[in-house]
Amino acid sequence: MRHFTYQGLPTQVTFGTGTVALLPTVLAQQGVRRAMLLSTPQQAEQARAATRSLGNTIVATFTDATMHTPVEVTARAEAELAACGADGVVAFGGGSTIGLGKALAVRTGVRHIAVPTTYAGSEMTPILGETAGGRKTTRRASEILPHAVVYDVDLTLGLPPGISGTSGINAIAHAVEGLYARDTNPVMQLVAQEGIRALASALPRVVADGADMAARSQALYGAWLCGMVLGSVGMALHHKLCHTLGGSFDLPHAETHAIVLPHALAYNAPAISEAMAILRSALGDDDPAAALHRLARQVGAPCALRDLGMPESGIDVATDQALENAYWNPRPLERAGVRDLIARAWAGDPPAASESESA
Repeated sequence: MRHFTYQGLPTQVTFGTGTVALLPTVLAQQGVRRAMLLSTPQQAEQARAATRSLGNTIVATFTDATMHTPVEVTARAEAELAACGADGVVAFGGGSTIGLGKALAVRTGVRHIAVPTTYAGSEMTPILGETAGGRKTTRRASEILPHAVVYDVDLTLGLPPGISGTSGINAIAHAVEGLYARDTNPVMQLVAQEGIRALASALPRVVADGADMAARSQALYGAWLCGMVLGSVGMALHHKLCHTLGGSFDLPHAETHAIVLPHALAYNAPAISEAMAILRSALGDDDPAAALHRLARQVGAPCALRDLGMPESGIDVATDQALENAYWNPRPLERAGVRDLIARAWAGDPPAASESESA
């Protein structure tokens, strides 16, 4: 077995059904006496209802969390945080809200308690992506990681099929890249395999019947594991591309991941034989890239970047940006191959068969 380093994440995790009722205990354990509740406008009422047990511990509510964590939105939230004297934030929702919680915590030092309602997995990572001037930048630091996470399967029951599918594939993407990350290790590979298996099995059932508690529980469990992988090891081409596309063309985060994942995997396939073997086992398919493309269609996720509003002219723009700064990837980044990857994702074509088959 090769040499490796493993660092466990210190986040306190509570998982189950009805666990949102334990929030008062979790906040007390985290030393939070005055909290600001965070959500998007769409989830404001659900957030207030779910956190009612906190009573007067919630001293302010900010409901303008926005996709890609624009710095101007964070600045407004930070001003309100200072005005109310909160010593913690409760981020209720998906990646947009949890991203805002991370931005506030890393700027101010307040405690961050995440209550995820999607399968994005952002709550388990010390990674923050922020957008300024149309460009999205990402940083990783231990103080970005939420201090506590409360997973409540009940809160996912109202998640629409489309969001369930795309956020779940977004989580799978974290684990897929974690399998072949430069600093991957056997522990995270096991976690990644189990997370991918759980989500790939559960998502079609969740989309077919949103009230299937067993499927919802399995999906949330898988998302937790996949988020752990993203939080523990590095990433490569797939995440670089998705951040480039999201920040440059204001594309929705989860949908972009769902579209790009099979193509990025196909590109890297010739250089990641060990990861491909694990994926064949987790997905029960000899062609993991094609299997992930089929899964996206099966759960109703979009398959073309153009359907998200990206112009065809953006293919070359995104290619240039993806190659701008050197970063590690298991296969060398070649302009023609990266451009073809993006063009296929833009058009909604299947992943390049020659790449995936050559694994």
